[in-house]
Amino acid sequence: AFRVTPQPGVPPEEAGAAVAAESSTGTWTTVWTDGLTSFDRYKGRCYHIEPVPGEADQYICYIAYPLDLFEEGSVTNMFTSIVGNVFGFKALRALRLEDLRIPTAYAKTFQGPPHGIQVERDKLNKYGRPLLGCTIKPKLGLS
Repeated sequence: AFRVTPQPGVPPEEAGAAVAAESSTGTWTTVWTDGLTSFDRYKGRCYHIEPVPGEADQYICYIAYPLDLFEEGSVTNMFTSIVGNVFGFKALRALRLEDLRIPTAYAKTFQGPPHGIQVERDKLNKYGRPLLGCTIKPKLGLS
């Protein structure tokens, strides 16, 4: 689920649909591969939108992605698809990933580090929280 703040004049339904498209099959240009596969099979869908209580013009947009969109066993592929480019989308004033639910069958395809999570946590001196990493881009901000 994403917390979405649309630009003025952009309805929340349009913003939610845009996030779903941009984070799955959407692109800003026409590419020759468009005709090779069925977009319906791979596109994300915004299936529910609710206003954030006490916050003007903020909405929680629930988006479902087909598992065929992601490579099995690749956390990197999944996160790159879902949050890779969508944060710079011009139809939005602000966007934040609030919740991510991974089906058990898909989560079981993740093998984890070859020497165990405890070794990774000890190397990083980080405990009691998820370990995630990504390339920091200026447009994402650091807060």
